[in-house]
Amino acid sequence: IGFIWDLLEHAWNEHFGQLCAFRAQNGHSNVSQHDEQSKSLGQWVNNQRRSYKKNAMSSSCIEKLNSIGFTWDKQDHLWKDKFDELRAFKAN
Repeated sequence: IGFIWDLLEHAWNEHFGQLCAFRAQNGHSNVSQHDEQSKSLGQWVNNQRRSYKKNAMSSSCIEKLNSIGFTWDKQDHLWKDKFDELRAFKAN
């Protein structure tokens, strides 16, 4: 009958599925919390980053997020992107 035993796990998996779809469509996992269409997912993504930093996330959730190339630190990711752009510019 499809009974859900663990509501938190079910909700996490639902959001993870939404994030996978977002990533497939947009090529990244940096979901805005300010866009009305993706506000809820953006808040969930931000909560995952906070939980990870607090070491309060299960290893299975970390593995799932890592498997899709999840960006744990937006600032660090942005810095690396800009540094790569600078390298490419200097190489030309």
